[in-house]
Amino acid sequence: MVHVPRPGHTTAPADSPPVIGADTESERIAQALAPRERGNLPALSAQPLIRLDAYVAEDGSTVVNGHLLTMGGTRPPNEAILDAVAMFARTLGTPVAATVIDRSVRQVARLRVHPDGSSRTIAEEEDLPPGRERTTAEERTFPPLARVERIIQHAKREELHAAFVLAGALREHLTLRRGAEDELSLEARAIEAYIAYRRGDYSTSTGLALTVARIRCGSDLHRAVPEVARATAAWQRLQDQTQVATRGQELLHMWEKLSAEGLLREPSHRAMAQAVRSRMERGTQYPETPATAPAPAALPAAPEAVAPEDAPLAPTRRGLRRFTRLIGRSEG
Repeated sequence: MVHVPRPGHTTAPADSPPVIGADTESERIAQALAPRERGNLPALSAQPLIRLDAYVAEDGSTVVNGHLLTMGGTRPPNEAILDAVAMFARTLGTPVAATVIDRSVRQVARLRVHPDGSSRTIAEEEDLPPGRERTTAEERTFPPLARVERIIQHAKREELHAAFVLAGALREHLTLRRGAEDELSLEARAIEAYIAYRRGDYSTSTGLALTVARIRCGSDLHRAVPEVARATAAWQRLQDQTQVATRGQELLHMWEKLSAEGLLREPSHRAMAQAVRSRMERGTQYPETPATAPAPAALPAAPEAVAPEDAPLAPTRRGLRRFTRLIGRSEG
């Protein structure tokens, strides 16, 4: 399990590779992207064992294997991704598989990239099967903990945009590969919520933290308490009354459930639960005071469990032009 950073928490500096730029020398790119353990590399003639991952944020920020690409100018993210993956294929001397989550178009693309720089997109059924052996090899070669350490280092330097993009990329790929309820996926989501809070994006932070709390409430109530508290801390900063009402209703039910189980042992948690109830009561008061004071309103019915609030990705298609490159057209 990775440790979610908190204000004042320190972590030993990570041996982070350099940020990759568009004009960086090819040797430096290869060194930054190359696996740390040569024993995990496939034979030259074998199907690729390791699947790389790439991520394009909604603002076009691009990540390959946990490294933020600094592209400069107006260079398209897809070209930067293809060049980086092709460099990796040349280093290995064999075709490389890659999964690209592109949030700018809400689509996931699955690629084969060859050492000569050519590439094509494939359908989901053509992709490498997940398999425990392959997942273990991928995460040993590009360990999630090393990526978390890199995110923490960016956050400590107040490079919050970079930290947020890298956290989103980690969460997206872990969720795609392992599922939203997996322990690593939950920890990555909690980290992303923390970075969003640091950036002042309280709406995003509340949504991410609520998803973690919701899943914890369904699986481990003891561990849900601090997650509900973190979601509440972000919710308290919201100004949009619609979000205050809808998010607050869910938080109120979570606190009521935890209270009924006798889990609100900390005074701070009891105070947060009361703060949610008080704010919700103030927000639902009638604009005009009735002649007779109404009886205390019954708690609304608990909302149905919903899936994590990730915008859905379009199904994979063959032949996506932006990720298709013919032999002789690579720039790397």
